[in-house]
Amino acid sequence: MAGAESQQQFAVAHAAALAGAPADWGRLALDCATQLGPAAQAAGLGFIYATDALAPHLPQIVALLRQSTGVKTWVGSVGLGIAAGGTEYFDRPALAVMVASWRADTWRLIPNLQDDMADLGPLRTWARGVASGPMSAPPLGIVHADPRNPQLPKLVADLADAVSGFLVGGLASSRGPLDQVAGQVVHGGVSGVLLAPSIAVTTGLSQGCSPIGPVRRVTAGRQNVLLEIDGRPALDVFKEDIGEVLARQLQARQMQNIAGYIHAAFPVSGADTGDYLVRNLVGIDPERGWLAVGEHVGVGDRVLFVRRDRAAAEEDLVRMVQRVKRGTSGAPKAGLYFSCIARGPNMFGPDSAELKILRRELGDFPLVGMFCNGEISNNRLYGYTGVLTLFV
Repeated sequence: MAGAESQQQFAVAHAAALAGAPADWGRLALDCATQLGPAAQAAGLGFIYATDALAPHLPQIVALLRQSTGVKTWVGSVGLGIAAGGTEYFDRPALAVMVASWRADTWRLIPNLQDDMADLGPLRTWARGVASGPMSAPPLGIVHADPRNPQLPKLVADLADAVSGFLVGGLASSRGPLDQVAGQVVHGGVSGVLLAPSIAVTTGLSQGCSPIGPVRRVTAGRQNVLLEIDGRPALDVFKEDIGEVLARQLQARQMQNIAGYIHAAFPVSGADTGDYLVRNLVGIDPERGWLAVGEHVGVGDRVLFVRRDRAAAEEDLVRMVQRVKRGTSGAPKAGLYFSCIARGPNMFGPDSAELKILRRELGDFPLVGMFCNGEISNNRLYGYTGVLTLFV
């Protein structure tokens, strides 16, 4: 199965083997190179996303694409699933690539950062230079990361601050190697490419959840345990917000039935789009009225409870896309999409349902991306989200 699309500065190609077929990485890479054809000759930068069946062969794939397309610099990563146009590829060897013919002075690689910003000297200087030009927007960083790095939240925040930029991207997801591509194949940190403000983009974040109660205040908390909310036992407030039917399941100690459906959410300070960080429910203490969540909590934090199901996810995805469309003046030239591995077929259903919503709302345009082990928007790590970037 294969397909190709092109529009102005961009060309996209993708190829896949049947489920269960051998990972014939050479054939898939050459198939993509053939689809790109002459469009690759003017391109200086390529994006590459491979399913994890191809992860062990990523260095060879990148080398073959360099040789066969003439595009020397590639960025990307691996996922349990990848996106290509309106198609989602899961559980099969698949490859999606997009090349862009941007001028060489409009982008710079972000090196593999594993513990600090020590290697960012030249990039900081470049970022300051493009930010002081005629464009007022911040530079955009398209980044990929290794979920095993314990400093990842800090690295993402520090990188955004160091380049005074807005980041989009995702964490590699794989049953094998968790590699990234940033000029060369790397792992262990955060890497990618930084784009100058002269490359026009618009971005959106879909939370995939809907609030089921008001925003409340943590009045007592310890590490990841909510002790009191609004001056009351946290569990009492939680039961009130989720309703009588679900609360009865808690009394029957059926926490596992609720934890995949109801989550705690922490609003992001300063966000003008109502963004929040979604975190899992970890456990309850019925005797003390405590509720444990997958996030460190403190007195004064804001918290609400949200539901996560297909209907809520579809509503929020359409809402996000409509908001992004209002910031554009015409069809997108191309796009990148980073979605959680818990979304895709696991949330929206089979037959590439999630990507078909994007295509229905935005039309047919070149798009690649991957399904991630966590998503990046601005300077934070998210979960259960879809992060869309459109080149306009």
